[in-house]
Amino acid sequence: MRVLRFILVGWMLAGLPAASLSAEAVHASPGQAEHAGPPVSSAAPTLVDLGEKLGLPFSFPITNSMIYTWVVAAVIFLIVRTGTKKMSEVPSGHQNVIEAAVEGLEEMTSGLLEPKVARWVFPLAATFFLFIVISNLMGLLPGVGSIGWGHYSHSGLPFALEHADVPLFRPPTADANTTVAMAAIFFIMSSFWALKYNGPLGLIKHIFGPKGGMKGLILIPLTLIFIFIGLIEVVSIMIRPVALAMRLYGNIYGGESVLTIMLGKAWGLAAVPFYFLELMVAVVQALVFTLLSIAFIGTLCSHTEEEPAGAKHGHSHGH
Repeated sequence: MRVLRFILVGWMLAGLPAASLSAEAVHASPGQAEHAGPPVSSAAPTLVDLGEKLGLPFSFPITNSMIYTWVVAAVIFLIVRTGTKKMSEVPSGHQNVIEAAVEGLEEMTSGLLEPKVARWVFPLAATFFLFIVISNLMGLLPGVGSIGWGHYSHSGLPFALEHADVPLFRPPTADANTTVAMAAIFFIMSSFWALKYNGPLGLIKHIFGPKGGMKGLILIPLTLIFIFIGLIEVVSIMIRPVALAMRLYGNIYGGESVLTIMLGKAWGLAAVPFYFLELMVAVVQALVFTLLSIAFIGTLCSHTEEEPAGAKHGHSHGH
């Protein structure tokens, strides 16, 4: 059931790049002289506008990152489905890999959060990690970013392009629409869990309340300081999803740009060391996004040190 839960969340994420309704359409023509601009466009190119094709009163662009998001979602579904189709008490092969991944993610979540909060957060955290790491790794497959429409090459090879201005596929995490959508889900769910854990008044106290177990008259002159610290904390909470989205997008988009440049040098051999680097970045960035999401949620769903032990125990085992 746990596996099924994060699969369902994964399918929800698969539809999120529809937020790219504002993506710019990029059109390439064979008659254009030379490629200009960045090696990889910052906006995901539009392959087809369903709104225009179907005669709808609004625009509904389908970008190359959306297409590849559906491919990634299908791959995740097939991997999990084939690995859990015939479950056995003693796991082996494909099932063993899936169970090891799920158990590792569950242990990581449980090690950073209280048991009750870990049960809430684990499906989303596991979905984030699996979706991001598989998207990043599949973005390194040959043909991703290089097969599409652009300037024809004069090398004499059939269908060869000098540069793919409009690639057929683009890694979802190299599209800011996808990373912003994931960060928005993190912000909504973390806010919901913070309210569920603390209650409205408890959350205000958690943010603006006295720190360090201070009591008595000393709190009166320090009230303004704690309010100021609380306001800084509110700004920090608002910035967290922006940092998550831009860190992931910047690293993956930057890696795609570097690989595109290096593939055009020394018959592509210059890109080999960068491929190994990007393999490491693919896993590290997925881990960083997941760990930071868990840690940020933990700061809102935890007890302050001045609370009595009884209250802490009650919160941990409530609901």
